[in-house]
Amino acid sequence: MRVSGSGAGSMRLQLLLSLAALWLSDANEPGTAMTTRDINQQTRESISDYTVKGHDLSTPGSHLSTQDFNQQTEENISNLTSVVYSKSIDGFSSAPVEENVILYNPANIALLCNLTRASTDSATVEVTWKKDNERVESSNVTINETKNVWSTQYTLKIRDRNQMGNYTCVFKSDQEVNATFHLQVPQIEGKEHHVVSYVGDTVVLVCKSLKYIPINWIWYMSNGSDQVAINDSLMPDKYIVDEKYANITKLKILKISEKDDRSYWCQAVFKLGESKGKVSLKVLTYMTPLKPFLAIAAEVIILVAIIFLYEIYSKKKQMHAEDEKEFEQIEQLKSEDSNGVENSTTRHRKV
Repeated sequence: MRVSGSGAGSMRLQLLLSLAALWLSDANEPGTAMTTRDINQQTRESISDYTVKGHDLSTPGSHLSTQDFNQQTEENISNLTSVVYSKSIDGFSSAPVEENVILYNPANIALLCNLTRASTDSATVEVTWKKDNERVESSNVTINETKNVWSTQYTLKIRDRNQMGNYTCVFKSDQEVNATFHLQVPQIEGKEHHVVSYVGDTVVLVCKSLKYIPINWIWYMSNGSDQVAINDSLMPDKYIVDEKYANITKLKILKISEKDDRSYWCQAVFKLGESKGKVSLKVLTYMTPLKPFLAIAAEVIILVAIIFLYEIYSKKKQMHAEDEKEFEQIEQLKSEDSNGVENSTTRHRKV
């Protein structure tokens, strides 16, 4: 079937009108057409409303204040099982015993001392505890006695640096014997060492804490009898502190001079205290290695000069001796000639 031109035109017009009506209906539908600006504005309004209303994006119940967190941490530490450190003492004739107790974090510990005594020892034994040579009176101290063994235990909750130090159990009868526990923070590897460098060079001083990670590192340098903290941010052209690894600190000193010849300390800060290491820097000039050779050369020159002067003196002395000998010979000849003349005169007179 064939459609006329006017009919085809009207059909195309109706089709275009239908498409336009469909597009307008989609555009007017709420929430279906939004520009980028509208989306950004709505997002900002949503965030502002959320903040004003006091909503928390964290999981409900997980928000803790600093006080609550510290209290919870304290409770967690308190619930820890005590670590027991024990020392045995074999009789009152034993020498004092010692043990180092390394504490990295707050902890619950128990210090236990066992004294084995002979049956002939006195039955009365006085047991005491001391902290840094001061007697301790505490309900955390227990004392037990069996047939030939006295035991005492001191339970401690170590929370701060004031509780660190030396704890000594003392058994006293006719004689006295003790055992000491040294509570200390981790020590720095190579606590004291020496570094030698030359004027104008760059030197790197290193301190390490292999098994434990400090909270912070601080570098000091000696200034007479005082120790002055080094702030590399104030003198970046002189000092650079490298803390790429948490358990290693490096102090780089640029263009060193003889004024840098001094002692330096690295301090590792832990929760229960600090530990220091000392590095002694010796700065040499380039003439320093030549000094021994110059001294040897000076000695050689002096020795040669002495030999030379001795040779001159010997030659002069020899020449003087020869002159004296020759003079004596001349005098002797003169004396002989004089005697010969006198003899001749005498003979003439006799004749």
